[in-house]
Amino acid sequence: MSETLTRRPLPSLMTLSDRAAARLRALYAGAHKGELLRVSVGKRGCSGLSYEMNFVTEPEAGDDCVEDHGLVLLVDRKATLFLTGTVMDYEVKDLESGFTFVNPNEKGRCGCGESFHV
Repeated sequence: MSETLTRRPLPSLMTLSDRAAARLRALYAGAHKGELLRVSVGKRGCSGLSYEMNFVTEPEAGDDCVEDHGLVLLVDRKATLFLTGTVMDYEVKDLESGFTFVNPNEKGRCGCGESFHV
């Protein structure tokens, strides 16, 4: 008996908001020309996991390449389980600015906002 499998589309590994794309484009054109942003997840904080970002000149073995808004960023293969479906944003507040993550896999964050758990 032959059954037809219905495949659902997989969510994007990561996407960029318009603000994150604009900020990353500016960084790539300026101080980080010729580099790529690499996103990974490390162990830190009271909830256990934290987002880490570094600029690199070339991908590490196994890095996933994400293309959005005409930009490329790298994601550590070990972080894909934690980051699938995440939207990277860029927020500007009165006293600070920086990239933030809206991650549907997060189950909670620590009180200080430094770390998360899934």
